[in-house]
Amino acid sequence: MASKVTKGIIISFWVLFVAVVGTVFLLFTAIANGSIGYMPRVEQLENPIDKFASQIISADGKTLGSYAHSQDNRIMANYKDLSPDLVKALIATEDIRFAEHSGIDAQGLFRAVVKRGLLMQKSGGGGSTITQQLAKQLFSPSADNFMERLFQKPIEWVIAVQLERNYTKEEIVSMYLNKFDFLYNAVGIQSAARVYFGTTPKNLKIEEAATLVGMCKNPSYFNPKRQNERTRGRRNTVLEQMEKAGYISRAECDSLKALPLTLRFSRMDHKDGPAPYFREYLRILMTRNKPDRSEYRGWQKQQFYEDSLAWETNPLYGWCNKNKKAVDGKYYNLYTDGLKIYTTIDSRMQQYAEEAVREHFSKDLQPAFFQANKKKKQAPFSIDLRPGEVDTIMMRAMHQTDRYRAMKKAGEKEDEIRKVFNTPVDMRVFSWSGPIDTIMSPMDSIRYHKSFLRTGFMSMDPRTGYVKAYVGGIDYNDFQYDMVNGGRRQIGSTIKPFLYSLAMIEGFSPCDEMLHVQNTYFDENGIPWSPRNASAKRVGEQVSIQWGLQNSDNWVTAWLMSQMSPYTFVRLLHSFGLKNQMDPVISICLGTPDVSVSEMVSGYSVFANKGIRSEPIYVTRIEDSYGNTIASFNSQMSEVLTEDASYKMLHMLKNVIDGGTGGRIRFRYGIKAPMGGKTGTTQNNSDGWFMAFTPSLVSGCWVGGEERSIHFDRLSEGQGASMALPIYGLFMQKVYADKTLGYSEEEDFDVPEQYADPCKTATEEERKSIPTDVGGIDKMFE
Repeated sequence: MASKVTKGIIISFWVLFVAVVGTVFLLFTAIANGSIGYMPRVEQLENPIDKFASQIISADGKTLGSYAHSQDNRIMANYKDLSPDLVKALIATEDIRFAEHSGIDAQGLFRAVVKRGLLMQKSGGGGSTITQQLAKQLFSPSADNFMERLFQKPIEWVIAVQLERNYTKEEIVSMYLNKFDFLYNAVGIQSAARVYFGTTPKNLKIEEAATLVGMCKNPSYFNPKRQNERTRGRRNTVLEQMEKAGYISRAECDSLKALPLTLRFSRMDHKDGPAPYFREYLRILMTRNKPDRSEYRGWQKQQFYEDSLAWETNPLYGWCNKNKKAVDGKYYNLYTDGLKIYTTIDSRMQQYAEEAVREHFSKDLQPAFFQANKKKKQAPFSIDLRPGEVDTIMMRAMHQTDRYRAMKKAGEKEDEIRKVFNTPVDMRVFSWSGPIDTIMSPMDSIRYHKSFLRTGFMSMDPRTGYVKAYVGGIDYNDFQYDMVNGGRRQIGSTIKPFLYSLAMIEGFSPCDEMLHVQNTYFDENGIPWSPRNASAKRVGEQVSIQWGLQNSDNWVTAWLMSQMSPYTFVRLLHSFGLKNQMDPVISICLGTPDVSVSEMVSGYSVFANKGIRSEPIYVTRIEDSYGNTIASFNSQMSEVLTEDASYKMLHMLKNVIDGGTGGRIRFRYGIKAPMGGKTGTTQNNSDGWFMAFTPSLVSGCWVGGEERSIHFDRLSEGQGASMALPIYGLFMQKVYADKTLGYSEEEDFDVPEQYADPCKTATEEERKSIPTDVGGIDKMFE
């Protein structure tokens, strides 16, 4: 009888066992087929991490930033880019049998079930392998409760096995570390190493690697920024696991555990880091769509024309929407395809440019502007404005805010909105010494922020067009409008070298003279125009054209303009790279056109490059996530001036620096390098410009208020030589001081001997080669 009972029990056991095994088999088969729960498609398993941030890399190999949909700055690191200590720390802590299992560690799973499930021991450890954790990161949504999480486990086991079939152990480790969120927008080990320790994954020290691996248990709880000692304890636990696994000795473990947890923390945000204006400009440029006229307003006709031209002629404009991937035929996605964008920016020169802006504005310019506005009732606006005009400007500014748009969309009435805008609230505002927490009404904050002067600065190699430094404003967090490529302002006297170039083409010499008096000129409509001069030097005397440019004299400039065709001059301005529409009137010679900093820098490259203009180039090549070069970019150049005219202009523009309006470069900043340049100041001191070039660098700087009515009232403070020139002076001081950059103050312009004296008497043969009629330049445009 007993044997029958025993036999029955055994049979029942085996039946139950087979039933359980069969049920489990059917369960996992159903999961694998997607019949139960969520199972990713095979394509996703074959390529589970295709969403990497694209990196922006400087010419000297530094990562400037990244582009990602979530702005989490996740950048892929290959296995070869990982420190061996980092891999050892991860395996020792998270999955000691990682090399032996195929996705599921049966021993670890059994231990977890017994100790944590049955005996309820919190110290029993987890049963999840690194592969299972990767499966969870990749494909499991957040669970709302324990039961939901319990049902996710079998799905993760199936995915883990699939991952092990498709990937090597090295690939799984790198995918896990690339995916993990280490907080502070540091998603992935590449970003984490930079954010917490200012280094790369390959160069992490053992104790640093242990800290980051320790965070994998719970990054919020083991946050080294907020919980230093707690995280240090977790780091030491990782070090003990490494010693237990035989990766380090007991002596090494003890010495490393004694070290403090020292961070080199720098928050990583898409607005932070070097060259934020440049990075944003590049992002917008590369993701442009083909221009559609219906998407442009009536007053944007010129913008539509420029964008349409750029779409056809500029390979980088809309690059992502012009080029398709060979793998699937889809257009490239800047945020998910892991591109490496190699730029022309030099990180050191970029730093020097940003430092120069900060030094000049924080120490000198902005304090002087605050002082000048101290007694003005309607500061920062000019005393020339009436109160009603100020109100109009302020209301327009209010309508452009996100707060106003949101309230308007919510159906709020205008009176209620104005009431909100005039009610003081807690807010953080900009200052040059750092953000200030204060109580202020939104309307007052608008006026407050308008009181800060703005700038745009760019430096470029005139021979290649490579842009080396790009500063679009004073602070990207608070003032995001890009004044290098986004904004255009009147250029004042910096237009004069373009007019003098036309004169040189037409056969004038720098030493030709005119009577220095105020004349009245008439345009083609018979309207009189009598230009004014800022100074009264040498009135009634014979002066040379060279003297006129050297001293930025309006009377000489206007006289030259009267000898030329305004229509021809506008055509020449376009050939210098000035894109905006310009009216061909005689007064254009004093700088009325609105032009961007980048256009001006490109235009002045002509004078440094023997009459050849270089179009600014920002990117040299683009690589895909596998390291293949998928695009290369070359400089676009065009001849603007004849060789003879270019050397004459070089001679005159060098005199502007050596003894003219740009002289502060010499006596205040002590720069002795051969250099040409030009200052510029517009009416009422609304815009201050300084353009300068050496044989290897051409740079341009604009300074002014957000509104043209925000400016210094005195010329001594508001002229280009006071507002813009110092930024260039400080920048070049730093560039020449850094010998690793390779720039030397000894470098000189290459001028053939026959052009050394532009005032020499021309030979008969030379005279024949020089156009003498106004239409002569027209032949250059054919």
